[in-house]
Amino acid sequence: YCVEFKTESLSHYCALENRPYARWMQYLREGHTVCVACQPPAMNTDTHRCSGDGHNADGGKILRWEAIGNSRCQGTWKKIRQLEQCSCPLVHSFIFT
Repeated sequence: YCVEFKTESLSHYCALENRPYARWMQYLREGHTVCVACQPPAMNTDTHRCSGDGHNADGGKILRWEAIGNSRCQGTWKKIRQLEQCSCPLVHSFIFT
């Protein structure tokens, strides 16, 4: 499954990232919608959920995120909706880890 979030805030360290495999962090923006896929091995085998997916969060709850590979690139987002059939676009798509 996938979860759509609206990015509320992010640290300025995301824009400073210039390592080739992590340049995607430069494109994160406040107010943008991102789509995050929950797949193994991040998916818990018992609950079939990914940690941090906002399962019990309503649209008003602010949740925290952190980028893998640069723990200083972090911020907050609000859950928009969960999609059982993933249809994440090629840009602004991520995977829970």
